Amino acid sequence: MTFVKSILLFFGLTLAAPGQPLFRVADSEISASPTLVVYGDMRFTDPKETNATNPKVRRWLVDRIAAEKPDAVLISGDLPWNGSVTNDYAVYHAETAPWRAAHILISPALGNHEFHGELQLCLNNWWNEFPQLRGHRWYSIALGSRLFVLNLDSNSSLLPNSEQAAWIKAQLASLPSSVQFVFLNMHHPPVVDVQAKPDDDHNPRPNEIALADLLKTASKNGRFVVCAGHIHNYERFLQDGVVYLVSGGGGAKPKPVVRELKDLYRDADFPNYHYVKFVLGANHLDVDMIRVADPAALVPSWQLKDHFEVLARSGN
Repeated sequence: MTFVKSILLFFGLTLAAPGQPLFRVADSEISASPTLVVYGDMRFTDPKETNATNPKVRRWLVDRIAAEKPDAVLISGDLPWNGSVTNDYAVYHAETAPWRAAHILISPALGNHEFHGELQLCLNNWWNEFPQLRGHRWYSIALGSRLFVLNLDSNSSLLPNSEQAAWIKAQLASLPSSVQFVFLNMHHPPVVDVQAKPDDDHNPRPNEIALADLLKTASKNGRFVVCAGHIHNYERFLQDGVVYLVSGGGGAKPKPVVRELKDLYRDADFPNYHYVKFVLGANHLDVDMIRVADPAALVPSWQLKDHFEVLARSGN
């Protein structure tokens, strides 16, 4: 599906009624077994910057994801190093040329680095790169009849009675009965391995905890999968029947974590530059975490480091 074709498909839904997706992709436009790739925290910027981000690994991941030929890539934010620097988006555009060549739909969420700088300049840079999103800081995609994606802005309020929380409720209340899985793509994670001081600056905030509370009582038409970044590592949890992933291994400077028992990922290897691949089956998702085996190598090699299934709710 080309971006030109995507924009034509989406154009008529730009002013969709409350509860309806901004973008809608027909089953005929995606694979018979749709595939999503999820990851974040790339920090695209001048390749001379090698402390904040690893440009070699960043490009490895882009090329590997292109080779997977997913139907969509969900980016959980911190796509640029500094959102006010137009050149950071130019680097993103150049380095991700293989994605456009493979006609992959890109579904980005806003991170905190998208807002490094003057607010309106940062938003304009984001919207100039993703013009089909202009005017929207959060939006949804109906990706065929069985997958639904909510791209959230965790820089904006998710607290009860906020505009974004009301929008989420309306979206979930209007889900078609055919939807089996609902992805919530966001930057700041609601569930993490809680770290002690002085490493507690990325622990869950009340803003994202409010989303986890909302999902406890939200529509159960589909199984919820919450994909976040912000922590430059990989973590996996199951809480209140919801899958919570932290996938922040896109290239940014790695962050070690002390894993709690609730974290279902137990491997001690570090750093975890990686992406996560979801393949939709008849009534489940097959999920793989694919990791860069050796970031110091001259050529990439890959490891399957986590595999699990997510079952659709009974009745889906």
